[in-house]
Amino acid sequence: MDSIIEREKSAFFQTYKRYPVVVQKAEGCRIYDTDGRSYLDFLGGIAVNALGYSHPRIIEAINLQAGKFLHISNYFYQEPQIVLAEKLKEMSGYDRVFFSNSGTEAVEGAIKLARRCGYDSGRTEMYGFSGGFHGRSYGALSLMDKPLYKDKMGPFLTNMGILPYNEIEPLYKNLNEKTVAVILEFVQGEGGVSVADKDFVAAISELKKKYGFLVIADEVQAGCGRTGKFFGFQHFKIQPDIVTMAKGMGGGLPLGAILGIKELECVWSAGNHGTTYGGNALACATGLVVLQELENGLLQNVIETGDYLYTELEKVKADFPDLILEVRGLGLMRGLLLSFDALELVKKLIDKGVITNAASGTVLRLVPPLIINKADVDEFISILRICLKD
Repeated sequence: MDSIIEREKSAFFQTYKRYPVVVQKAEGCRIYDTDGRSYLDFLGGIAVNALGYSHPRIIEAINLQAGKFLHISNYFYQEPQIVLAEKLKEMSGYDRVFFSNSGTEAVEGAIKLARRCGYDSGRTEMYGFSGGFHGRSYGALSLMDKPLYKDKMGPFLTNMGILPYNEIEPLYKNLNEKTVAVILEFVQGEGGVSVADKDFVAAISELKKKYGFLVIADEVQAGCGRTGKFFGFQHFKIQPDIVTMAKGMGGGLPLGAILGIKELECVWSAGNHGTTYGGNALACATGLVVLQELENGLLQNVIETGDYLYTELEKVKADFPDLILEVRGLGLMRGLLLSFDALELVKKLIDKGVITNAASGTVLRLVPPLIINKADVDEFISILRICLKD
């Protein structure tokens, strides 16, 4: 291991805090290192591996598409793209789709779509919310309050603001006829798995009706069934105009998307926006498998196993009230608010063979593959208890 760590340090910009694991292979909900040790994965590639690792249908789809073509550019009509777009429309209820390679690109595109929509009427102001995470590009960073990601890398985009998450009064003070859009995660990931208050969402919906601005739902992490519904915003009484997706949608391959309502279908014309790799045929083929699996019982598993995980986490909280302050989240997107630095617990869990990560400093984030079962939950809970006793 020491050798490969030194090789990594000499080759890369040191932007990642990597775990002390050299991966040999992965299957189902488990990762295996080069020493043959098994790790139960409750991070899922940061909510990417919805179907776990080496899923037979994913492998079949990759082999089938790879035997035809991988990349031919968006100058051509491609069946995998069109089939996936049709399935997304069917499952989401939205009217138009644009494929990207990542969540960040989807957010950038959504910002451009909203800005172009508001240009003729002079609407330029856009707002994000504290704790939100929308990516690492300048548009996304301009709508976030994360100093670690922004320090000494400004200036950022103008006419962008950040309002307090789950606070209603600032909405009424800042949103008006100059507002073109607001963007929010209804279940924040990096922000500590915080869930939006229903009154907060209701206020956004009320002001949207009054002023006519767009609501952009960032569903990059909470989408594709992660919360027990296809989208996280479906737990609330609101219909966003634009939705950004990625992570779990590609089944492990880079794939993102922008979804839009019918009223936005003519905002862009040919050449206004584009991407070289977006909608890659291979990623679209695996993306279709993910959506099909969600329809074939996977979403129900998220609901049932997610409820079971929540119940068991509440029991652990009751037994360790000084260490666990709150159990957060929905479905299989859960967080434990701790009274100490979550990274301490992350390290202990890795030592015991469980992979998680820390979010927002004191939150242990749990976003396992959507295929986990109750036995996996029981194993995780057992190890969690051992680590908390330490």
